[in-house]
Amino acid sequence: MLLLSSKDVESLLEIEKLPAIIEDCFRAYATGQAVMPPKVYLDLPEYKGDFRAMPAYLKGACGLKWVCVYPHNPQNYGLPAIIGLLIYSDPATGMPLAIMEASSLTSYRTAAASAVATRYLANPEAKTLGMVGCGIQARDHIKILAEELSFDCIYLYDINPAKAIELKQLFPHLPIKTTFLEETCRADILCTLTPARKPIIQKRFIRPGTHINAIGADASGKQELDIEILKQARIFVDDVKQSTHAGEINVAISSGVLIKEDIAGTLGEVIAGKLPGRQTKDEITVFDSTGLAIQDIALAAYLYERAIKHRTGLEVELF
Repeated sequence: MLLLSSKDVESLLEIEKLPAIIEDCFRAYATGQAVMPPKVYLDLPEYKGDFRAMPAYLKGACGLKWVCVYPHNPQNYGLPAIIGLLIYSDPATGMPLAIMEASSLTSYRTAAASAVATRYLANPEAKTLGMVGCGIQARDHIKILAEELSFDCIYLYDINPAKAIELKQLFPHLPIKTTFLEETCRADILCTLTPARKPIIQKRFIRPGTHINAIGADASGKQELDIEILKQARIFVDDVKQSTHAGEINVAISSGVLIKEDIAGTLGEVIAGKLPGRQTKDEITVFDSTGLAIQDIALAAYLYERAIKHRTGLEVELF
């Protein structure tokens, strides 16, 4: 069995190939070629954190991601806010093939999912990108989206301006501007990447034709978007059950402002040709991304194959 550290995972990743891997797993899920039980949450309110167990089977690969979210870790303990590991197993025998660090894996597959959603749902003429929240997830979104598309300007906003400036300095070759929230939200493509529990993106900020990748809401009670945006947008989710329970739409659904029938469908259905994506130039589209275990397993399979090929990682005998 292989042990793959975060450095191993980073060294094995090929940024330009990630969206295609994630697109394939969305298609497989939409066409019944993958198995993914609902994400299990273990809430620990006394510690202000939670764990998620995410099992899945996809294309001869299976595994489990065990990941926690502790928003106060960085300031209180100097630790990452998201800590995860993934057990990648042989579905034929049940034997573990690898245990790999999954925090960076999670960030990259999330960004790749946004790239796929942008490809199918954004206005083809989109030329500007906005990032609300400038942490690691924003860094990886810029890496992957800038590989996919050419932008005239990338706008950055964070409640802590220093974080936006720090992120800008990582990409001196890109046309990046740190600015205020409203200008960032006027971008053609907007990615929201915060742990907000009250809407920070107001309807008046959003222009007709905007595509929004709503990433931050990944647990019950979280929301980043004004519900008025959702009421007027065409909404696509990665998984209906997860999104209604813990995605951007969870508050609107639980309060009765939206019903499940207001969801246009899943991104996988669009990719598989089962329903149309963007229909008009001026409509607002929202991709509600909660993160799917099949994305983790698809990326883990790719990383494992590369690790074997390049003899990366530490081989150990567990049994």
